[in-house]
Amino acid sequence: MAEPTAIAAPAAECRLVDDAWSLHHHHRIRAEVFVEEQGLFDPDDRDGHDDDPSTLKVLALWDGQPAGTVRLYPLEPSSLLWQGDRLAVAHAYRRHSTGAPLVRFAVATAGRLGGQRMVAHIQPANVGFFRRLGWRTDGPREIYVGVEHQPMVIDL
Repeated sequence: MAEPTAIAAPAAECRLVDDAWSLHHHHRIRAEVFVEEQGLFDPDDRDGHDDDPSTLKVLALWDGQPAGTVRLYPLEPSSLLWQGDRLAVAHAYRRHSTGAPLVRFAVATAGRLGGQRMVAHIQPANVGFFRRLGWRTDGPREIYVGVEHQPMVIDL
C-alpha cells in the first residue's frame, strides 16, 4: 500500500447567510473587528448595503463555530461589476487560514452570478494577501472611514 504524499489541511466551511443565527454571527464578527478592535465605525458598521436584498452575506465556520465573514453585492444593474467588503475574521481564527476561503467564496459566488470583475478597498497591511489570491491594485490609495485603503480588482 502506497504512503500518502500529502495530507489535506482542514478548511473553513463558507456559506451564504440564510437564517437568523448566521445573520447574528455575521454582524457580531463585523462589530468585533471593525467597531471594537479597529474603531473604524461607531456605533456599528451597518449601512444601506446591509438592507439591500442584492447584498449577499457570507459566514465562515470552523467545526461549526462562526469564524469570519464577508459581504458582496453588484455595483451596477447588469451585475457585471461586484464589490466585496467587510471581510472580517474573528481574532481566535486568524491563524486558521480563514480569510482566503472567504475571499475565494465571494469571488466564485460573484462569478457564478454573472459577474466579470470584483473590486474591493483593502487596508495596506492586507494588500499582499489579496495579491497572493490573484487580485491586483486598481489606482492610487484612498481614504475610507479615515483610514488609507488600496483599491484592488480581480477578474471573475
